[in-house]
Amino acid sequence: MVILTSVLTTGALTLTACGSRNNDGKGGDSGNVTVTIGVDAPLTGQNSATGLGIQYGAQIAVDDANKNKTVPGVTFKVKALDDKAIPATGQQNATQLVAEKDVLGVVGPLNSGVATQMQQVLDTANLVEISPSNTAPELTQGKNWQTKKVRPFKTYFRTATTDALQGAFAADYAYNGLHKKKAFVVDDKQTYGAGLSKLFKEQFVKQGGQVIGTDHVSVGDRDFSTLVTKIKNSGADLLYYGGQYDESQVLTKQLKDAGAKIPLFGGDGMFTPTYIKTAGKAAEGDLVTSIGVPVDTLPAAKDFVATYKAKKYPGDYGTYGSYSYDATTAIIKAVGQVVKDGKIPDDARAKVVDAVQHNSFDGISGKISFDEYGDTTNKQLTVYQVVNGAWKSVKSGTANPK
Repeated sequence: MVILTSVLTTGALTLTACGSRNNDGKGGDSGNVTVTIGVDAPLTGQNSATGLGIQYGAQIAVDDANKNKTVPGVTFKVKALDDKAIPATGQQNATQLVAEKDVLGVVGPLNSGVATQMQQVLDTANLVEISPSNTAPELTQGKNWQTKKVRPFKTYFRTATTDALQGAFAADYAYNGLHKKKAFVVDDKQTYGAGLSKLFKEQFVKQGGQVIGTDHVSVGDRDFSTLVTKIKNSGADLLYYGGQYDESQVLTKQLKDAGAKIPLFGGDGMFTPTYIKTAGKAAEGDLVTSIGVPVDTLPAAKDFVATYKAKKYPGDYGTYGSYSYDATTAIIKAVGQVVKDGKIPDDARAKVVDAVQHNSFDGISGKISFDEYGDTTNKQLTVYQVVNGAWKSVKSGTANPK
């Protein structure tokens, strides 16, 4: 269930839009109307550091649109719901957002596993959904994407590139950049983690590397002593981990404390300052891949970063904050094409979906447009390494998983 107290404390973020339609439901009078953009992410508990970055990335985009009167006659509001990284809760949140007629778009979720439970609910209602962070390929290209790509839901989009590219990018850097030859691969059995690990393994072997051991952990695990012994005795020169920072930050510390001086390499689910803060010196030398390029280096994101810091918003803006801002902006621009003279048409949701599909603009994270599957056309990725207690970019580019 949703922790309503955590949502209510966000003040303006929870305001339910009103006055955007007449009582007969056939559109509002000319003048100012309110449109709500829903946000679904883990705002408490597991993965909340990155989830809060998504929430406030969306909030800044809405604030900018209102300040600049991006859509004349429309005031935007955000309604943020906490899924706690639980798929069933995400599904409940999707149902709640669908029921609120003033919601014309949804940003999120953070986790690919949550997305699998939200997609159909939102698609049935023609309600557009743009995730700034989901990377599982099957969400846009179907469960058999490696042999035949079929888009499951026309309302689902994402501003994050997929694990098909991220896994290949990591494998290439591990083998050719780090010159690692023997990898031990672990995942958290979740949609994102298991999928990413599988793709890393395939690409690492194709490069010429050897996967000398595999294992799994469960979300919430904190004692990895048995696993650490197995990894240490395997002779691996690299541990690849598919999952979030919550478990990997503990695993790397226990691994280094046991004397296994090998780096832990993971995906964008680990890319947060929280990982380094929790793991401490044990994180030194560890690596991640993440979507795009460092947000602090993007000229277009300068004002966004400054605003986030000035308002002292919680969470981590560096991982998905700019992608959340751009996902929200894509919805705002689509609403601008649909809502004219302060009137919301009866089929507004379906028209917003179509507008998002065909929109193309320069966002703060790069060019924002979507292909026929709803995937971002921005395929840029970056490898980061912990150097002197901070994430440092060591390689940027694109990957081709052929």
